[in-house]
Amino acid sequence: MSRTALVAIGGNSLIVDKDNPDLPHQWDAVRETCRHLADMIEDGWRLIVTHGNGPQVGYILRRNELSAHEVHTTPLDIIVADTQGSIGYMLQQALSNELFSRNYDVPVVSVVTQVIVNEDDPAFQSPSKPIGGFMTEAQAKLFEAQGWQVVEDAGRGWRRVVASPKPIRIVEEQAIQQLVAAGGVVIAVGGGGIPVVQNRKGELREIQGVMAVIDKDWASGLLAAQLQVDLLLISTGVPQVAIHFNTPQQEDLGQVTAVQLKQYLDEGHFAPGSMRPKIEAVLDFLEKGGKQALITSPDNIGKAMRHETGTWIKG
Repeated sequence: MSRTALVAIGGNSLIVDKDNPDLPHQWDAVRETCRHLADMIEDGWRLIVTHGNGPQVGYILRRNELSAHEVHTTPLDIIVADTQGSIGYMLQQALSNELFSRNYDVPVVSVVTQVIVNEDDPAFQSPSKPIGGFMTEAQAKLFEAQGWQVVEDAGRGWRRVVASPKPIRIVEEQAIQQLVAAGGVVIAVGGGGIPVVQNRKGELREIQGVMAVIDKDWASGLLAAQLQVDLLLISTGVPQVAIHFNTPQQEDLGQVTAVQLKQYLDEGHFAPGSMRPKIEAVLDFLEKGGKQALITSPDNIGKAMRHETGTWIKG
């Protein structure tokens, strides 16, 4: 593919104001993000769009809790599939409308995406990814009795944790590639993809969902490498990556090499669960033959593409 970018946007990008997480405000955030995506399309880029789903998964889990006495609860793999559909719908509608307003006839489609993980991944032995809201110790004990693992979170309460295994392969990779080659914008790997493991029964391949979540940035980097895109763009809450973040010595990074970035990673500059997985995804993408990557905030994508801000990383 030529001139193709994979743009990864965070689930928190849909909820700009934590005091106003309702759907009308999410629609406003999605429309704003899609304006920047449309700018890239107008500049000649083919796009694959991935997205996070952390807050939305939390809301569904809470609904499960509140309605458990009336209706069945929902397993985690189905919740990821649900959010792929709902967030994908919002993105494809907003982007289609934005492109139509600019007289661009570009099809936009969402692909419910499964991602294979290794059932022997060490992450399954040490679940560490928090999901859902905080709860009391008594509530946590009830969830533990149901088979969940729970941990105490820095004095703020108890939370459920699940495994976060590394992605191995995107099941729908070929379909995504064909849709992009046909000229479409494809929304895929939502929430890191639906985690599945692969078993073999004789000559038949069987895949099955598992209780886990995959980091959206890891999955995005893997898909970008598999499709050999020209640019991996990860949008986040800051316009540039920084070392010594939030200290008087903070230094924003404009352009760095993969070697320099790996050194900063090894020195512990990037927090787990925040910037670290983004850096790991970028380095993995470049190690697998990727050309270049960019990290910036959604509202700075245009400026970053003109090299006026953002952090550019090359192998």
